[in-house]
Amino acid sequence: MASYTKQLEMESQEYQKLQKEFQQTIDSRTKLEAQLRENEAVQREFDRLEDDACVYKLIGPVLVKQERIEATSNVDKRIDFIRREIERVETQIKALSSKQDAKKEQIIKIQAAYQQSQGKVAA
Repeated sequence: MASYTKQLEMESQEYQKLQKEFQQTIDSRTKLEAQLRENEAVQREFDRLEDDACVYKLIGPVLVKQERIEATSNVDKRIDFIRREIERVETQIKALSSKQDAKKEQIIKIQAAYQQSQGKVAA
């Protein structure tokens, strides 16, 4: 009986760790999606600019003039990077979800085995 309790406690702790990691990964995805929306808004603004418009980049407390082509290229690269990161995080979320499901099933099996052993003792 003590072994079931100890095993159940260990599995529950592992499940809680998985839940925490899952939540952190979800938070990470949320931040990435916000960054993506922000960069896509910048990209739309670049599309609206006239060809001869000046683009400035904030570096510390100073605005530095930047070539429009370079600025557009940097934003495009950043968007591509963020999208790849979102895909990576999505894969991680799926894996963690599967691990959580497996751990949950394992906990249910331990509980069922414990209840069966209690039934045999009572009989």
